[in-house]
Amino acid sequence: MRQGAIRLTVILGLVSLISIVLAQYYWVNKSIAVQERNIAIQQKRDSLNLIHFTEQVHIALKNTLEEISTHISDSSDLYGAVKQISENYFSVDINEELHPYYLENMLKREFYAQNIKRNFQYGIYDCFTDSIVFGNLITFTEDSLYNPKTDTLNRLAPQDLKWEKKDGHYFTVYFPTVSADLNKLESDSYSPWWALVICILPLLFFSFSITIILKQKRLSDIKNDFINNMTHELKTPISTIGLSSEMLMKGSVSNAEDVIRYAGVIYKENKRLQNQVERVLNIAKMDKEQVELKFEPFDIHELIEEARDTFEFNQMTHGGHIYLELNATNSKINGDAVHIGNVIYNLIDNAVKYSNEQPEVHVRTLNDKKHLIFEVTDNGIGIKKEDQKMIFDKFFRVSTGNLHNVKGFGLGLYYVKLVVDAHNGTIEVKSTFGKGTTFRILLPLSK
Repeated sequence: MRQGAIRLTVILGLVSLISIVLAQYYWVNKSIAVQERNIAIQQKRDSLNLIHFTEQVHIALKNTLEEISTHISDSSDLYGAVKQISENYFSVDINEELHPYYLENMLKREFYAQNIKRNFQYGIYDCFTDSIVFGNLITFTEDSLYNPKTDTLNRLAPQDLKWEKKDGHYFTVYFPTVSADLNKLESDSYSPWWALVICILPLLFFSFSITIILKQKRLSDIKNDFINNMTHELKTPISTIGLSSEMLMKGSVSNAEDVIRYAGVIYKENKRLQNQVERVLNIAKMDKEQVELKFEPFDIHELIEEARDTFEFNQMTHGGHIYLELNATNSKINGDAVHIGNVIYNLIDNAVKYSNEQPEVHVRTLNDKKHLIFEVTDNGIGIKKEDQKMIFDKFFRVSTGNLHNVKGFGLGLYYVKLVVDAHNGTIEVKSTFGKGTTFRILLPLSK
């Protein structure tokens, strides 16, 4: 996918996401406004219902009190006897003792007469004995009207209501369902969390999609770069082999020395092709865990010295030097000598290739308590910070890789990381762009 297509995809995705969020915001606000209006209407209706209920209860309790107080000739003497303590709790002062069963029947009849279809519970305070008698919770049903409910779980405890010591008697009536109905509307209030979730989910999906697209583009670019580098790397030796073979076949070479020289060129370039193909195949096998490493004790100093000799003989003909600082007192590790040798070769090869001047490579070894530490330091071009996180990725090459001034497939450090991990080791890189790079490998010592 091209850069322009990705940019267009991101823009369209953002426009779509913003449209969804704005539409959601509009409908959420509209829903909240509608619900607030409905709540206001319901609260006003409940307020009117509560006022009507209070009036009905006052009338019923007053009628009950008038019928109980038979010795009072003037009803004005009962003024103020009925008091409302809360929206669902009432108190009535009386002048004589009262039997619970008698009060219960009176309350049932008066509540039914005033169309009060609510569960209630009553209590009677006796000032002579300073005691409280609680009645059962009386439930209302259309079939059986008021019936006592003896379930103690639904009865009211004395400490739940306000009782006062008075000089006279009084009884109280409590309506438990009135408080529940008032709190119901508040518990059903609107919660905007679901709208927030709806807004977040598209955002997460969009972010995930963009991340996947960018990763796929990066992989595509890396693979394209790998194909270009591979084509360049294979084309050069093939052309050299073809040209040398053509010279030999035409008989243009007359003396034996030239024949040997051209044959050596063919052999060398063919070996180079073979090594490149084997490197790619080995990495593919290691990816699939098809390579079996042969672990055995060996001295890493011997491999380092062999690699130094090989490079100074074949690749350091134009100057430069490899300095060895083999300070490790214990240089024996348990591992695959062939693959560890390739790791050493790859690191030194990178140090030599990525140098604009004559390469000065320092190879050091030292020990800590459990590891052999192997370091390769160069005076090369260095690695930018943004590239250091990706240098061990498959096919990745630093910016100079696209110019083909440095040969390679972008597999060397990836292979190094695979081998080090297979040996339970770690690899680190420290680099200053324009000054040089140090690779540091820690491998477990042989027990």
